[in-house]
Amino acid sequence: MSKQDGMNYAPQGKPRPVVERGEFTFAAMALDHGHVYGMCNGLIEAGGTLKWVYDPDPAKVRSFCDTYPGVAVAASEQEILQDPEVRLVAAAAVPSDRGPLGVKVMRHGKDYFTDKTPFTTLDQLAEARAAAQATGRKYAVYYSERLHVESAVFAGQLVHDGAIGRVVQVLGLGPHRLNAPSRPDWFFQKAKYGGILCDIGSHQIEQFLYFTGSNDAKVLHSKVANYNNKNYPELEDFGDATLLGSSGASHYFRVDWLTPSGLSTWGDGRTLLMGTEGYIELRKYVDIARGEGNQVYLVNGEGEHRIDVSGKVGFPYFGELILDSMNRTENAMTQEHAFKAAELCLLAQDQAIRVE
Repeated sequence: MSKQDGMNYAPQGKPRPVVERGEFTFAAMALDHGHVYGMCNGLIEAGGTLKWVYDPDPAKVRSFCDTYPGVAVAASEQEILQDPEVRLVAAAAVPSDRGPLGVKVMRHGKDYFTDKTPFTTLDQLAEARAAAQATGRKYAVYYSERLHVESAVFAGQLVHDGAIGRVVQVLGLGPHRLNAPSRPDWFFQKAKYGGILCDIGSHQIEQFLYFTGSNDAKVLHSKVANYNNKNYPELEDFGDATLLGSSGASHYFRVDWLTPSGLSTWGDGRTLLMGTEGYIELRKYVDIARGEGNQVYLVNGEGEHRIDVSGKVGFPYFGELILDSMNRTENAMTQEHAFKAAELCLLAQDQAIRVE
């Protein structure tokens, strides 16, 4: 797992299998983003069996096979899609290709697990909604900044238990390190990555919906800019937005590609939850000048608390996803929640004021 490079950030947890070996078979394809490793790690730790990998780039496949010895290399997408043993396909394609690939996977009778952002246009979202409804297959999304971060998982438990009362406001900060020389060409082409609010902003909006229990929201304001990377004219290195949720809660988030080189990790991601009876701050990846991330700060009627949850909570989403795929349930994340978060980030992107 790389602490310096968010593109290759692939958390590893303790094995917590929910099925026997061979009971749930999945495959990986479209290895364009390093998050596919985190997705596969989570599924394997939950008991999934990784059978196949496919990508047209032999170098990507070799690297993947080095990480997961024993995985079979498919000759084509079709070899995976036509294998009746494969229940789910995990993929991290170029963002503009994720929606069409998901539709293809679902139409072959398999569930689809994609890296965020799941779409770059509203038309792609509409096509995926229709395909999911027609096929009964799942279009699952790896919103990793909540699902694969122990402090965020623990905060969800605190909120559910009423530790801060009703959540009425969420502040999300999602800075990332650019590492421009290591990025592929598509990363700098807006038609392919979708824009900063569509891309890394999707994490923030998903968390807002989840923590506030909102099933919808309105984008009140959004803006984007390229402040410090004029040599990449299609890159947006800053974006922010304000939303109002159906629960009555409000949301402000900021995302950027401006993390300084001196930070010990790829981004000082933070989430602040204000409730009617207290508040929570998550210092996800680093507690600056103090040490490791996964620090939860809780203040409520019982006092002030700093809780280190690193290695103590785990990542239940992956086991829940496997069981949902097998049992056709929706305990990990509802389909509507995954699609609504995607829809709102696309609307925020489309409505954004461009700061010159």
